[in-house]
Amino acid sequence: MAWEVFSIIGTIAFAISGAIVAMEEEYDLFGVYLLGIVTAFGGGAVRNLLIGLPVSTLWSQEMMFQIAIAAITIFFLVPHHLIKHWNRWGNFTDAIGLSAFAIQGAIYAVSLQLPISAVIVAAVLTGSGGGIIRDLLARRKPLVLRDEIYAVWAAGAGLIIGLQFLDGDIFLYALFIVITALRVFSYTKHWKLPVRALKRTETTSTAIKIDTNKRAHR
Repeated sequence: MAWEVFSIIGTIAFAISGAIVAMEEEYDLFGVYLLGIVTAFGGGAVRNLLIGLPVSTLWSQEMMFQIAIAAITIFFLVPHHLIKHWNRWGNFTDAIGLSAFAIQGAIYAVSLQLPISAVIVAAVLTGSGGGIIRDLLARRKPLVLRDEIYAVWAAGAGLIIGLQFLDGDIFLYALFIVITALRVFSYTKHWKLPVRALKRTETTSTAIKIDTNKRAHR
């Protein structure tokens, strides 16, 4: 039961997230539908390829495709004045999609009796794969590669489910709320992973240029 619920939640959330990005980029109606569908199903498709399932598995989700199309259509028709903060809506639906699909992907991998490493990878790919494809098609830097903590929460969900310390739908729903909240806090509180930049500073670059010029005049 939980697997179906998270599939529906993730499909709706990511379909709307893709539609929001397409509308921000001023894509036409076809582009809105295309980006919404790709966001909703891209992560699952990548996961299936890596764990050895046939690509045709994707086409067995006819009901999910209908749900995604309905969600995109409804959102497209919502008057703009009712959705004033596009960026906030986009981040929130993306957080819901990340959490729901990470849990769904982990459950799927556990049902196939895959090792815990595969469960974690399935959670990360299902949770963030669609968003990565969406951002690349929109020519944006993928959220998973930005400073704010993103895919780590999906990996955490995969680890918890893979260890199977707790079981039951109530536990999974609680985990969904926790992962969603953590992702929301990541971008509202600007939680970041450590960054080590290798870019040269402007001062260093200028000093090198000056030194090079001096040698040239010798």
